[in-house]
Amino acid sequence: MIILIPAYEPDHQLTALVRNLQEADPWLTIVVVDDGSGPDYKDTFDDAARLGCQVLSYAVNGGKGHALKSGFAFITERFPGHDVVCADSDGQHGVADILAVADRVRHVTAAMVLGCRNFTGNVPARSRFGNTVTRGLFRLATGQRITDTQTGLRGYRADMIPWLLTVRGQRYEYELNLLLEAKQAGYGIESVEIATVYLDHNSGSHFRPVADSIRIYAPLLKFLGSSLSAFAVDLVMFLLLSAVTDSLLLAVVGARLVSATVNFMINRRLVFDHGRDTSFRAAATGYAALVLVLLSANYAAMWTLTSLAVPDLPAKLVTELTLLGISYVVQQRFLFVRKARATPTEATAVETHIPALVPAQFQHSLAGKSGDQSPKRFRSN
Repeated sequence: MIILIPAYEPDHQLTALVRNLQEADPWLTIVVVDDGSGPDYKDTFDDAARLGCQVLSYAVNGGKGHALKSGFAFITERFPGHDVVCADSDGQHGVADILAVADRVRHVTAAMVLGCRNFTGNVPARSRFGNTVTRGLFRLATGQRITDTQTGLRGYRADMIPWLLTVRGQRYEYELNLLLEAKQAGYGIESVEIATVYLDHNSGSHFRPVADSIRIYAPLLKFLGSSLSAFAVDLVMFLLLSAVTDSLLLAVVGARLVSATVNFMINRRLVFDHGRDTSFRAAATGYAALVLVLLSANYAAMWTLTSLAVPDLPAKLVTELTLLGISYVVQQRFLFVRKARATPTEATAVETHIPALVPAQFQHSLAGKSGDQSPKRFRSN
């Protein structure tokens, strides 16, 4: 079992975590990734190396996703066939919880294991709010209920690592992308309840509330923007056709045909990362079927509301907002999906999203354990 710890400008909590892990299980292999922390933090990583950790380092901060994928690539090269548990460096993950996740990983098949917090006690407001929003949006997108979508304590079977390297994302959005793409890749999601720990109101976190939240929610925000654009087109066409034809059916159908074409092209090219994995004909056929179903529901809802004397505009707003969530779920889970997971013979053809690495410019001390070999050192270009 490999414990992978990505770290950016860490404090003493990193070395404390390493010591505690080694005391609990001296046979663990610990890989620490210095995510471009710089010379000011060299002593901290020197300490980790002297404790026997395999320490990777590169010069420029690339983000948590970048650090994790750098670690996965190193583990694939140096420790093939080993399962991996990822833990944060800021002291939020207790040793007992890390080992509990590691134990569950050994007993699952084709599934990632999440250490999920219950968010009881003194939890910073931004952390509670962020997880609540992400949890709700994730359930909308996938239909899966996960109590902690933002946890950094995660376990992966060794045979999942090639897939982990193909998922897009260089910063905090990477971990959410893993959850969003897991089902399509054929992987389940298991969970282990862990303690909720925030040291000094989570002051050690490098999460940027605005910039990183935008990255995390980007797939959903892009879909919302596309849907709002299509909705604006649909609304304008609906009002125009209503005035010209004086027919509810023609207005609804005509407006939806125009807006659906706009929405399909935007979603396929810009919104869903794997929108063009499916052939244009297959995607268009599936989307047309979805439009017909939604159109029928749209007309039925509009007819019902207008029959109840609800004005056209409010009726349209209520109907579209109700069907928006259904449309996203169907497109995300069934229409614009990733190609099937590659077989071993196809693995070399799978696109990876980890930048090229070259030898680092500076070294850390590597006293290491008896018999350890000094790992290769890396930095990003």
